[in-house]
Amino acid sequence: MGLLEAIILGVVQGLTEFLPVSSSGHLELAKELLNVSEEEQNLLMTIVLHAATALSTIFIFRKDIKEIIIGLFQFKWNEEFQFSLKIILSMIPAAFVGLFFENEIEQLFGGQILLVGSMLLITGLLLFLADKAKKTDQKVNFSNALIIGISQAIAILPGISRSGATISTSVLLGIDREKAARFSFLMVVPLILGKMSKDILSGDIQVDSTTLLPLTIGFIAAFLTGLIACKWMIRLVKNSQLKYFAYYCFIVGGISIVATLI
Repeated sequence: MGLLEAIILGVVQGLTEFLPVSSSGHLELAKELLNVSEEEQNLLMTIVLHAATALSTIFIFRKDIKEIIIGLFQFKWNEEFQFSLKIILSMIPAAFVGLFFENEIEQLFGGQILLVGSMLLITGLLLFLADKAKKTDQKVNFSNALIIGISQAIAILPGISRSGATISTSVLLGIDREKAARFSFLMVVPLILGKMSKDILSGDIQVDSTTLLPLTIGFIAAFLTGLIACKWMIRLVKNSQLKYFAYYCFIVGGISIVATLI
């Protein structure tokens, strides 16, 4: 993989991890267009890029994450402790799917453009419905956290936007838009770090001198782009501008499906 390909994939991951258009789907489309075919290098780059966007999330929400960690170990039934439990609860569905259906999930990636296109249409529909929902000031409760977690598990499918699915689900449940975006971004950090650790500790992935530079460049591109996209996305959700991303998903999803069938 060349440096230009690494930069492009980094920018794609950084933008689409936070913008509700499916990072996994766009990475698959980008790899197909760039003709990046080495399976091990593909997997390693994907892990590195997800680590970069996880780090950008941690950087932006460092105060919130500090409060969550402190609240979790205080063992007092206060707001911080309850929020920590809600984050943990939201992780359970995706963690279950990732642990017990890992092989089935991996088969969905790697050039499944028709699937990506179809799931992008579903993402667009979710965003369109959420954009029309009434604004409220409701917080995330425990039942909401579990439902949002289920939507995150479904978003493992390439083409279903994780942030789009979780934020749309939150808004449709009547949760305040800014709180929905904050919860959506925070709930994925432990999952990304856990998946990254599992892949590294498995020993199946190794870095050599020829891949180190592209991985580093891709990481930096994803991290910097992620910082911008995360802050931008919070403003967009707050201002009810999800419909524009819905239109984008309809267009890209439709083109992907047509290109596959021709």
